[in-house]
Amino acid sequence: MTTVIGTQGLTKRYGQLRAVDGIDLDVRAGDVYGFLGANGSGKTTTVRMLLGLVLPTSGSVQLLGEPMPRAARRVLPRVGALIEGPAHYGHLSGRANLALLDAAGPGGSRRTRTARVDTVLEQVGLAGVGRRPVKAYSLGMRQRLGLGAALLRRPELLVLDEPTNGLDPQGIHEIRDLLLDLHRGGTTVFLSSHLLAEVEQLCTRVGVLDRGRLVLQDQLATLTAPTGATIVETPDPERVRAALDGRVLRVGAGRAVVRGDDPAEVNAALVGAGVPVTGLALERPTLEEVVLAAASTSADRVDAPGERSRR
Repeated sequence: MTTVIGTQGLTKRYGQLRAVDGIDLDVRAGDVYGFLGANGSGKTTTVRMLLGLVLPTSGSVQLLGEPMPRAARRVLPRVGALIEGPAHYGHLSGRANLALLDAAGPGGSRRTRTARVDTVLEQVGLAGVGRRPVKAYSLGMRQRLGLGAALLRRPELLVLDEPTNGLDPQGIHEIRDLLLDLHRGGTTVFLSSHLLAEVEQLCTRVGVLDRGRLVLQDQLATLTAPTGATIVETPDPERVRAALDGRVLRVGAGRAVVRGDDPAEVNAALVGAGVPVTGLALERPTLEEVVLAAASTSADRVDAPGERSRR
């Protein structure tokens, strides 16, 4: 699988502060990659280094197979980006802002500019307000316009920093559908976010940044794979313990977690023992649980001399 974003030992220091600490990103063609971390964890600094907007203190960046920032003039026309909220001319309309950006970029035909702008406004849900001055836009509308600017060149790689910031639930849903459509069309998406629920619905691969360190990087399906246990929903979880002595891992309100990855077998054993069962499901960790566990491991290791982040 072709690497679209690759970093080796990428580090950024500001005085004594190590904002990004030796990270090795691996984003592959066709990924929807969720770059996760709390505010202040170093996500935006990393994204800015990827695009050549900030120079690393040490380490290297490869973007679409080219070294950055040295190859920025060749690479960036193939990349769409939205970082730290969009910047626009407030007195101009959304349409005029996109037209100016299109004119400033390389390679776009003037003859087809109007069609490109119309297409993008439609994609991001601003077709009906494209002629309204941007100063009259809500935060969510400005965010949509920024995403539209990132899509003007039909990029091979889309790099987004908190793209659903300021959007209501309906807007978040629409942007999620748009990103999935772009992905199906062949665009690789790198999405920096702290919204775990959105990433869990959208991404195929995730990396977790904690205090500048990449503490986890893997396929989402691998991270949230079944644990080998079955969740039993029942009005009497203590009877599950009695019936399956030695196999019950945990008991809570209205449920028990039983060792075994065959719900049908667990159900047969309980029904045979006369235990009422109202539901069965394989136990899977949520992305939130995975991220919290990775961050906790990082906290345990942060003061150890010479330690490198787990990838």
